Amino acid sequence: MQRVEYDHQRPLERLLPELVNELGLSETAAKLDVSKATLGYWLLKLGIDVRRVALAPGETLEIKRISS
Repeated sequence: MQRVEYDHQRPLERLLPELVNELGLSETAAKLDVSKATLGYWLLKLGIDVRRVALAPGETLEIKRISS
């Protein structure tokens, strides 16, 4: 975890959601040079929820961040 944070100069809590949304789980694991199992464990440990959503034509999805 520390190696990946150091290499990308960002905390995993910010880096992982961005990469998973952009690349998907398998490609994110490959880019970070970790196994898919390790990536899955990190997501679970950090409380990052990965969901798959199907949208019909004309539908959109909005994601809101709740400030704490």
